[in-house]
Amino acid sequence: MQSILIVLFGIAGMLFGWFVYSKFIATKIFKMDDNFVTPAHELNDGVDYVPTNKLVLWGHHFTSVAGAAPIVGPAIAVYWGWVPAVLWVVFGTIFFAGVHDMGALWASTRHKGKSMGALSESVIGKRTRVLFMIVVFLLLLMVNAVFGVVIANSLVANPSAVVPAWAAIVVALIIGQLLKRQIPLIPLCVIGVAVLYATIFMGAEMPVSLPTEMFGLTDKANWIVILFIYAAVASLLPVWMLLQPRDFINGMQLLVGLVLLYGAVFVVMPDITAPAFNTQTAIDTPSIIPLLFVTIACGAVSGFHGIVSSGTSSKQLDKETDGRFVGYLGAVGEGCLALITLVAVSGVMLAVSPEEWHEIYSHLGAGSVSAFITGGSNLISEGWGFSAEIAATLLAVMVVLFAGTTMDSGVRLQRYIIQEWGDIYNIGVLKNGLVATFVAVACCLLLAFGAGGASGTGGMVLWPLFGSTNQILASLTLLVLSVYLIKLGRPAKYTLIPMVFVILMAFFAGLIKLVEYYEKGNWLLVVLDLIVLVVSVLVMLEAWSVIGKHKQNKTSGEGEIEN
Repeated sequence: MQSILIVLFGIAGMLFGWFVYSKFIATKIFKMDDNFVTPAHELNDGVDYVPTNKLVLWGHHFTSVAGAAPIVGPAIAVYWGWVPAVLWVVFGTIFFAGVHDMGALWASTRHKGKSMGALSESVIGKRTRVLFMIVVFLLLLMVNAVFGVVIANSLVANPSAVVPAWAAIVVALIIGQLLKRQIPLIPLCVIGVAVLYATIFMGAEMPVSLPTEMFGLTDKANWIVILFIYAAVASLLPVWMLLQPRDFINGMQLLVGLVLLYGAVFVVMPDITAPAFNTQTAIDTPSIIPLLFVTIACGAVSGFHGIVSSGTSSKQLDKETDGRFVGYLGAVGEGCLALITLVAVSGVMLAVSPEEWHEIYSHLGAGSVSAFITGGSNLISEGWGFSAEIAATLLAVMVVLFAGTTMDSGVRLQRYIIQEWGDIYNIGVLKNGLVATFVAVACCLLLAFGAGGASGTGGMVLWPLFGSTNQILASLTLLVLSVYLIKLGRPAKYTLIPMVFVILMAFFAGLIKLVEYYEKGNWLLVVLDLIVLVVSVLVMLEAWSVIGKHKQNKTSGEGEIEN
């Protein structure tokens, strides 16, 4: 019964965020305008800049930002207790993530679809752009490396997910071609989702596993290589061909999954066996503050979302006012996924007693995706009568497809950055899309295997560093939005207050991990962590300087009037 109270609390909060808070921010602070000509129309090239139906764009945006992170983070963070995790997910979604995502989308749209890195130059200065892009590139490296490992682990642990995961790509390619020929969206959506779920039943009957050793690599390592080859090819295709239809179908698939999970909660009404506040943590467990706020990144607030909002979504926005639907509602969807993940890993569907729950969560990092799949599949099986195998395959496919769409977008965004560097520093070879993609994928593979060894399976050691880097980037995005609002003469407290909180938590967490990596002699992560921390300080100083100069100019009557 306790689980229903958690769900009702979360839904009430999300509804307030969507109907009240997001409307206020969009109309009174960002002042979104239907008459504004978006970059999708102004720069329409049929490849990256494409005016897109807001439902389709929401599907792309939602599944790109969701990935596996709103499952992995909450499934780990529940170790400290379900109460702090639930509170951070709900309030983080309403006041942090929604404003951050919608704001990045709006600001990028107002600047011809520029990425947050390029936008930081327009708002703050040239040096900030270089520094910002370093953090963005490192974060994308971590996102792609981590999600490559997550997908590989899921495919090895759930061979029944292999057929539906790859079949989804074929379905998306076909739908992309049909949409291009003006076939109505709704029937295509229904057919696409039906085919996708049919392949889930096929996957349960036709599990596929790679040899445990092939080409001198383990099965997990080979999956990582295959996944990055796919991501490289997918990132070079026009967005209408694969990215948009795949993300839309995945978005619909997630909605079905959320309906099954939330519906099962109301049918089964499971109790919570996890502690509200865990007082039996292991001796070496780090403090809940600040680590909770970087362990749950996506699902509360995430810098990666700003990259997607300004990297791909802003280039496809049909109307500026669609930014509220795509950006804020995308964050709400992710918050709902994080919330139901917490229910799945906290209740009797995972562990029938508090003692059994503590056995599963013996230390921070235990449980994770496997706990979500186990708890969620038992919940669906009990509530809807599916076999446990089918339910587990369904959730495993959901994890794989979400992480896969994030990799698609992540590699594409890395290509943009490398090509942007080619333009900035006049390095002709880096302007080439194939070369830029090769460099991006090579860097991701080096990090995945460099952090995790030849098997690649240890790459999840990147997760804490990904969390702190991700949140630092979120604070930097909120900082750029704040400076932009100040220059426009509009209230900036709605972005400044979240920015201050997030940067304090993320920077403190980064320092803690820096000491930990140093003591363990993990020099790769020491260097990456140190770069991110130093760069974030420099960006903050640059922004503070710009705000100070702007106030002086305004006082002396020399301030610029911006539209």
